[in-house]
Amino acid sequence: MGVTGIGGFFFRSRDPDALGAWYRTHLGIGAGCDSSGSGESSEWYWQQGGGPTVFAPFKADTDYFAADRQFMINLRVEGLDALLETLRAAGIAIVTRPEWDDPSVGRFARIHDPEGNAIELWEPPSGDLPH
Repeated sequence: MGVTGIGGFFFRSRDPDALGAWYRTHLGIGAGCDSSGSGESSEWYWQQGGGPTVFAPFKADTDYFAADRQFMINLRVEGLDALLETLRAAGIAIVTRPEWDDPSVGRFARIHDPEGNAIELWEPPSGDLPH
Protein backbone atom coordinates (compact mmCIF):
# COMPACT_ATOMS: atom_id res chain seq x y z
CA MET A 1 0.00 0.00 0.00
CA GLY A 2 1.29 3.49 -0.81
CA VAL A 3 0.06 5.37 2.28
CA THR A 4 2.94 6.40 4.56
CA GLY A 5 1.13 8.60 7.09
CA ILE A 6 -1.42 11.33 7.57
CA GLY A 7 -0.67 14.22 5.25
CA GLY A 8 -3.07 16.73 6.76
CA PHE A 9 -5.94 17.35 9.11
CA PHE A 10 -8.41 19.92 7.83
CA PHE A 11 -11.36 21.34 9.74
CA ARG A 12 -13.69 24.30 9.62
CA SER A 13 -13.15 27.36 11.81
CA ARG A 14 -15.00 30.60 12.42
CA ASP A 15 -11.62 32.41 12.48
CA PRO A 16 -8.89 30.26 10.88
CA ASP A 17 -6.09 32.80 11.41
CA ALA A 18 -6.80 33.23 15.13
CA LEU A 19 -7.29 29.50 15.69
CA GLY A 20 -4.08 28.69 13.80
CA ALA A 21 -2.21 31.20 15.97
CA TRP A 22 -3.65 29.58 19.13
CA TYR A 23 -2.36 26.14 18.06
CA ARG A 24 1.09 27.55 17.22
CA THR A 25 1.33 29.52 20.48
CA HIS A 26 0.07 26.91 22.94
CA LEU A 27 0.95 23.59 21.30
CA GLY A 28 3.73 24.43 18.85
CA ILE A 29 1.89 22.92 15.89
CA GLY A 30 0.70 24.28 12.60
CA ALA A 31 2.23 26.00 9.61
CA GLY A 32 5.81 27.06 10.20
CA CYS A 33 6.41 24.79 13.22
CA ASP A 34 9.01 22.03 13.54
CA SER A 35 8.79 19.48 16.34
CA SER A 36 10.90 16.87 14.57
CA GLY A 37 14.21 18.50 15.44
CA SER A 38 15.14 18.61 11.75
CA GLY A 39 15.09 22.41 11.57
CA GLU A 40 12.65 22.28 8.65
CA SER A 41 9.67 24.58 8.54
CA SER A 42 7.32 25.91 5.92
CA GLU A 43 4.60 28.51 5.77
CA TRP A 44 2.26 25.66 4.74
CA TYR A 45 3.00 22.72 7.02
CA TRP A 46 4.14 21.50 10.42
CA GLN A 47 7.19 19.22 10.39
CA GLN A 48 6.39 16.59 13.02
CA GLY A 49 8.48 13.94 14.70
CA GLY A 50 8.00 10.29 13.81
CA GLY A 51 6.12 7.89 16.01
CA PRO A 52 2.91 5.94 16.44
CA THR A 53 -0.41 7.24 15.11
CA VAL A 54 -3.80 5.77 15.97
CA PHE A 55 -6.40 6.02 13.20
CA ALA A 56 -9.69 4.70 14.57
CA PRO A 57 -13.35 5.39 13.81
CA PHE A 58 -15.55 5.30 16.90
CA LYS A 59 -19.19 4.27 17.19
CA ALA A 60 -21.59 7.14 16.49
CA ASP A 61 -22.87 7.04 20.08
CA THR A 62 -19.45 6.97 21.79
CA ASP A 63 -19.05 8.96 24.99
CA TYR A 64 -15.25 9.12 24.54
CA PHE A 65 -15.69 12.68 23.25
CA ALA A 66 -18.55 15.17 22.94
CA ALA A 67 -21.63 13.95 21.07
CA ASP A 68 -21.92 17.23 19.13
CA ARG A 69 -18.43 16.79 17.60
CA GLN A 70 -17.42 14.55 14.72
CA PHE A 71 -13.78 14.28 15.75
CA MET A 72 -11.28 14.61 18.55
CA ILE A 73 -7.64 15.15 17.68
CA ASN A 74 -5.06 13.23 19.70
CA LEU A 75 -1.60 14.79 19.84
CA ARG A 76 1.42 12.71 20.82
CA VAL A 77 3.55 14.67 23.32
CA GLU A 78 6.82 14.37 25.17
CA GLY A 79 7.02 16.01 28.60
CA LEU A 80 3.29 16.06 29.38
CA ASP A 81 3.71 17.56 32.87
CA ALA A 82 5.74 20.52 31.58
CA LEU A 83 3.24 21.12 28.77
CA LEU A 84 0.33 21.06 31.22
CA GLU A 85 2.09 23.62 33.44
CA THR A 86 2.49 25.94 30.44
CA LEU A 87 -1.15 25.48 29.42
CA ARG A 88 -2.38 26.14 32.98
CA ALA A 89 -0.28 29.31 33.13
CA ALA A 90 -2.00 30.45 29.93
CA GLY A 91 -5.41 29.89 31.54
CA ILE A 92 -6.31 26.84 29.47
CA ALA A 93 -8.59 24.38 31.29
CA ILE A 94 -7.19 20.85 31.56
CA VAL A 95 -8.97 17.61 32.39
CA THR A 96 -7.07 14.56 33.64
CA ARG A 97 -8.48 11.35 35.06
CA PRO A 98 -6.48 8.54 36.69
CA GLU A 99 -8.52 5.92 34.81
CA TRP A 100 -7.28 7.30 31.47
CA ASP A 101 -3.67 6.48 32.31
CA ASP A 102 -2.21 3.02 31.82
CA PRO A 103 1.51 2.20 32.12
CA SER A 104 1.36 0.06 28.97
CA VAL A 105 -0.44 2.75 26.91
CA GLY A 106 0.68 6.05 28.43
CA ARG A 107 -0.75 9.15 30.07
CA PHE A 108 -3.52 11.42 28.83
CA ALA A 109 -4.96 14.89 29.36
CA ARG A 110 -7.67 16.82 27.53
CA ILE A 111 -8.02 20.45 26.58
CA HIS A 112 -10.24 22.37 24.16
CA ASP A 113 -9.27 24.96 21.61
CA PRO A 114 -11.07 28.35 21.60
CA GLU A 115 -13.76 26.96 19.26
CA GLY A 116 -14.55 24.01 21.55
CA ASN A 117 -12.70 21.27 19.64
CA ALA A 118 -11.44 18.55 21.96
CA ILE A 119 -7.70 17.87 21.98
CA GLU A 120 -6.37 14.78 23.70
CA LEU A 121 -2.72 15.00 24.72
CA TRP A 122 -1.05 11.57 24.82
CA GLU A 123 2.36 10.81 26.27
CA PRO A 124 3.23 7.21 25.30
CA PRO A 125 5.19 5.14 27.83
CA SER A 126 8.88 6.04 28.19
CA GLY A 127 10.94 4.61 25.38
CA ASP A 128 8.05 4.54 22.89
CA LEU A 129 8.86 7.96 21.38
CA PRO A 130 11.71 8.23 18.89
CA HIS A 131 14.34 10.88 19.62
